[in-house]
Amino acid sequence: MKIALYTVTYNGLFYKGGFVPVKDCISRAAEFGFDGIEIEAKRPHGSPLDLDARGRAELRDFAQAKGIEIPALAAYNNFTSPVMIQRENELLMLREVIRLANDLGAKIVRIFAAWQGWTLRGGYGTYDMVLKYDYPDVTRLEKWNWCKQCIKESAKFAEDMDIILAFQNHSPLIECYQDMLDMVNEVGSDHVKCCLDVPLLKSRDDEYVAQAIRDTGDLQVHSHFSGEYEKGPNGEIVSRVIHTVVSSGPLIRPRNYPIGVKTLKEIGYNGYLSFELCHPFMPRNHEFGSLADVDEVVKCAQVYMRKLIQG
Repeated sequence: MKIALYTVTYNGLFYKGGFVPVKDCISRAAEFGFDGIEIEAKRPHGSPLDLDARGRAELRDFAQAKGIEIPALAAYNNFTSPVMIQRENELLMLREVIRLANDLGAKIVRIFAAWQGWTLRGGYGTYDMVLKYDYPDVTRLEKWNWCKQCIKESAKFAEDMDIILAFQNHSPLIECYQDMLDMVNEVGSDHVKCCLDVPLLKSRDDEYVAQAIRDTGDLQVHSHFSGEYEKGPNGEIVSRVIHTVVSSGPLIRPRNYPIGVKTLKEIGYNGYLSFELCHPFMPRNHEFGSLADVDEVVKCAQVYMRKLIQG
């Protein structure tokens, strides 16, 4: 297994200091000991709107020069709108992300069922407004079938570019890992597999986590880890409790990474674990942390996961 840095960590939404340009993210990944970088395929880091052929070649070559792989791009698609043109727009954007992945040498594009996005409040990103958003008078079954049809169509784009779409167990619509497996199996394409993330599993029971990974098996092609990390009193890297009042949902979430990594080894997974800091980052006194604070968390996260993998 290898470790990547996901550029969402440095998109400037969740800490003080603004976004870090994508090449600087790559330099940080190399400096901090990561093997690769996962690029969010949107502004400010990797939007197909902003990267022409020359820019794509420069970015690919820059990463290679730094010794950093680009294993995956992250799409931000939502295939559950009842408005047909909105689903078409989402399909078009995903097709462009697949083309971008091909140009950058990435083999995986991570996809959602229904990404709802962020909004800005006071210059910072928040989930508070969008997590409550939903389409009126639309059933879950309707959303499911729209999503399935769009992924089937996207799989044809992916096949043309020899790209794998990694379908993530991320809500909404996907409420458990079985939903993820059902969607992938119903789509029925060799170019649609799974991005099972331990933090997104509904249960924190170790056996449940292990079973989810075993059930996913060789469909697992990509994964993430998150959280906040710091040096403990004895110098060992530890995961710390997350305190924030500006994000909806559960805020103190125990992690099951030791059993997760152990089981990934058992099933023979040799892909990437990509670190993301994707929540309002308030390390002390309910104040946003600085860019330097983010750097320290990222460094510690790499050491933490590397130790688990090597253990």
